[in-house]
Amino acid sequence: MSGINNVSMDQKASLIWNNADILRGYYKEHEYGEVILPLTVIKRLHDTLLPTRESVINTFNDNSIPKAFLDTKLKKASGFDFYNTSSWTFSSLLSSKNLEENFNEYLDGFSENIQDIIDRFKFREKIKELADPDINMLFPIIQEFNKDSADFSADKVSTDEMGYVFEQLTKKFSEAIGDGAGEHFTSRDVVELMTDLLLAGAEDVINGEGETITVYDQTMGTSQMLTVMEDRLVNLNNTLNVELYGQELNPMTFAIAKSEALIRGKNPENMKFGDTLSNDQFEGYEFDFCISNPPFGEPWKKEQSVVEKEHREKGYEGRFGPGTPKISDGQQLFLLNGFSKLNENGRMAIIQNASSLYSGDPGSGPSKIREYFIKNDFVEAIIGLPTDLFYNTGIQTFIWIISNNKSENRKGKIQLIDASRMFTKRKKNLGDKKVDILGEEKDLIVQAYGDFAEKSYSLTSEKFIESKILDNDCFAYTRIILESVKKDSQGNTVFKLNKKGEKTNIPEIEKEAENIPFGEDIEEYIIREVYPFNPNAKWNKKLDKIGYEIPFTRLFFRYVKPEASEIIAERIKVLEESIILSFEKLTNKDVKVDE
Repeated sequence: MSGINNVSMDQKASLIWNNADILRGYYKEHEYGEVILPLTVIKRLHDTLLPTRESVINTFNDNSIPKAFLDTKLKKASGFDFYNTSSWTFSSLLSSKNLEENFNEYLDGFSENIQDIIDRFKFREKIKELADPDINMLFPIIQEFNKDSADFSADKVSTDEMGYVFEQLTKKFSEAIGDGAGEHFTSRDVVELMTDLLLAGAEDVINGEGETITVYDQTMGTSQMLTVMEDRLVNLNNTLNVELYGQELNPMTFAIAKSEALIRGKNPENMKFGDTLSNDQFEGYEFDFCISNPPFGEPWKKEQSVVEKEHREKGYEGRFGPGTPKISDGQQLFLLNGFSKLNENGRMAIIQNASSLYSGDPGSGPSKIREYFIKNDFVEAIIGLPTDLFYNTGIQTFIWIISNNKSENRKGKIQLIDASRMFTKRKKNLGDKKVDILGEEKDLIVQAYGDFAEKSYSLTSEKFIESKILDNDCFAYTRIILESVKKDSQGNTVFKLNKKGEKTNIPEIEKEAENIPFGEDIEEYIIREVYPFNPNAKWNKKLDKIGYEIPFTRLFFRYVKPEASEIIAERIKVLEESIILSFEKLTNKDVKVDE
């Protein structure tokens, strides 16, 4: 996590989590986040505005300023695109007599764009609860956030660092709820890898002088992917103007993202709330980059009617022209949505699980979606990541690099990179996250992508990468149906039964599917592979279907020769002797082992 003092930020996160502890007994653990997350955001806004507070209040009280210009003047006085005109501060609130009323008055002093954030948190309802005499927790919780160690001002804690704090907090609160932290954010090592892969093939886009670059995250969470992308772009070219756009369904993480956009000096109106699949807030937009980690393995039943209507009525003019995936897993819908938002030179990095590689029979939605991306030459590379890399799942995942304008040497081909062994084990697990991709490991993965070669790379004998380059046609196949008369165990023909259960003269037909690699002569395949075992099989050409799959695991399969039986027997003997010795120590008895 470049540029971040992890220890310091861990301390900040621990401080906030300890603040949550004072709610114990009054709130259940899974409810802590409803109080602590909004308070953390509000305190960060408060601390950031504190240095210009007097200037804002003086401007607000200046009766010579016409009302039509007051908002602009207040923003100029604050130095940000937001402000607070209240005379209250966290410090003065603690000495006030009517804390609930005064705290609400302080919140009312925020500019309109902050009111939306407060409303998303539903925080005024929590203030009422906290101030209830039976709970009486409003004073102590504000007191905790008023400590010197709880200074979250933008000049003390960068957006990047605050993102890390929110990452830790969200993980803790999500674990308490039981919904999995991975639904809200992606760990920074994965974000940095995705960002570097995305930018490695975009030299022409990012080298322009004073260009405006647009970045979109369709499931932005707290917006960390967007902010890391901006930092990377500006570090590469400080003349760039980077505009960030994102949509988020979770109201709390959306509120965090919007507040950070304001502090960062970004347009908060580019942060949209709502369901990306059923309520697209960026229809008609096109972006230079899309980066996202959408939900995978989750059903899209609630979005089904809207998605299928768009697919049916708009076809390829809409987002879901190629088809729709199985209802139990909507991740390919995000693959389609993200791609639909790319401009003519646009690039996308997106996380998918293995299902997107192979699920679905030929002619099914998942296969047609793969066909669309592969046949039209949009897939640059797919990188297989280590297992145990995410907070809420231990399964293997893959980064897809999608491009609307491949470089000449990549056209007609797809690069597959197996980076599943490129990781470092964590000393302490974070949920299901047991490994990290550290700097040199990340750099080697990016190098393998940039080299675009059939090649192996290694840091150690255990940490290595394999890169393969395949033609697009290698991922297509024809599924044929072979029909033959069914025989019983004695080799006699089996005949169909009528509705009365009586045998007819019509033989039963067995159907068997065969997948033939694209481009191979099917008749020659049948003669070679089928007739030796079933000489009576007939190919029903009317049932042929073209399918597309990416057999990632099979392509990188490595045969490991099993150990010799003598070595296994010797290891068992050593273990047995060790067990016997331990037993003797426990019982003080000699135990004999049969030879």
